[in-house]
Amino acid sequence: MTVLTNRFLRILAGACLAASLSADGPVPRPSPDFVIQTTSGKPIQLSQYRGKVVALAFILTTCPHCQKTCGILSKMQDEYGPRGLQVLASATENAAVTNLPGFIERFHPSFPVGYNAHNNVIDYLEHPSMQPLYMPQLVFIDREGTIRAQYRGEDPFFSGDQEKNIRDQIEALLKEGRKK
Repeated sequence: MTVLTNRFLRILAGACLAASLSADGPVPRPSPDFVIQTTSGKPIQLSQYRGKVVALAFILTTCPHCQKTCGILSKMQDEYGPRGLQVLASATENAAVTNLPGFIERFHPSFPVGYNAHNNVIDYLEHPSMQPLYMPQLVFIDREGTIRAQYRGEDPFFSGDQEKNIRDQIEALLKEGRKK
């Protein structure tokens, strides 16, 4: 091989490795059952919402971006809940158990908010463990329990018109209805 071909192959291999390290799990994919712990001690099991469209947010209670996303999701829960939407959130920081009551009191989310260990969230998202986990993370699950979209905190989904982007995802999934 020529030096140029060798160099090209090394660059291509490096790009492929970088892409595989930065990608989350493939979409669509079946959502594994996931349990969100609550400060009341009653766990929330994701599978109990089968038949509904679920917007699942992974947040940090002290993150302004996460707080903004939760505000939008509260609005969406109020608006689309009667049509079959269920929003859930899970805080992932180490002090989530301590921080959650203040977060709930301050922001009054209209949906259940609990917490999970960081590693459980990484596993659920199929996020590469060697890569930073930028928050918030937002997962949209259809009525059949399939993850149809997954967005990371650094995704343009959050930096544009976030409310419109979330609304578009929810409306598309709600329009699908249930498969017979």
